Amino acid sequence: MPVFDLFSKRKKLQEAQGKTDVYQYVDLPTPFRIQVAHIWRAAIGRWRRNSYGDVSPTSTVWEGLHDIIAREKGVWFLGDKSGDPEQRCTDYLMTAPTDDALDIIELSFRGIDNIVRGLSPVELQVARLSQSPDAAIEELNTRFRENGIGYQYLNGEIVQVDSQYLHSETVKPALALLNDAGFSGPASEFMSAFDHHRKDENKEAIADALKALESTMKAICAARNWAHHANATAKPLMDILFQNKLVPPEMESHFAALRSAMESGLPTLANKTSRHGQGATPVEVPAHFAAYALHLAASNIVFLVECHKAKK
Repeated sequence: MPVFDLFSKRKKLQEAQGKTDVYQYVDLPTPFRIQVAHIWRAAIGRWRRNSYGDVSPTSTVWEGLHDIIAREKGVWFLGDKSGDPEQRCTDYLMTAPTDDALDIIELSFRGIDNIVRGLSPVELQVARLSQSPDAAIEELNTRFRENGIGYQYLNGEIVQVDSQYLHSETVKPALALLNDAGFSGPASEFMSAFDHHRKDENKEAIADALKALESTMKAICAARNWAHHANATAKPLMDILFQNKLVPPEMESHFAALRSAMESGLPTLANKTSRHGQGATPVEVPAHFAAYALHLAASNIVFLVECHKAKK
């Protein structure tokens, strides 16, 4: 189902122009939760039994979603125990605190992305679905943005978005390139960094961001049979990439400043905040430090993987 451009949305967008940040991360407004429930109904379908007692092909998604969340939260059931699994999940979505609501949204869209996507045409017809998994994910991310909520569903996880422009121009391309290039290790570390950031575990987020960058460089070296020490860190890995002319020689002077930034920016930030012991006084890492590390890692990963793909 398309997302309609209403007057109220255009007015809200105009009012937001000029503000430094239109995203918030604390509250999931009731209208947004209802919109998610509408997507569930269109992309998962209704939980129902026919006259023979058989359930819809997607009813198992509702049952699994309910049982997993209930078990993880340490409760016997979600919502009203007299309701069916769909109703219980919907009740929980509408009343749960923000983090708990994001948990069930994330898990439900994994089900849409993986289980529903794998159903046969006959099963999809029986389930009476009106929205494809891709359309459901696209609408969810649109609803996040429309409601000024700083999260997105990406690669099976809900991640925090501090800058929509940076996110779309660096983070998403980085993940797409890593997955396309078969660099599953760096992709996993990169997603782990975002998961830590969403939980305000900023030191861990910075450490994993650097791990993802270093793993990307190691993966490029492995793909090209360039030897490196197993425990090599960012600087020696960068030396190997430049020695082997991953960046075209005629452009090396142009990228001299970039090399300096890549060698010192993210590693230095990680070393000072997360990679070494914090001493007697705990080190508090602001969220914007972690956001900077994530976007710096993403832009570096995009650049290096693109160079790798372009090099003959």
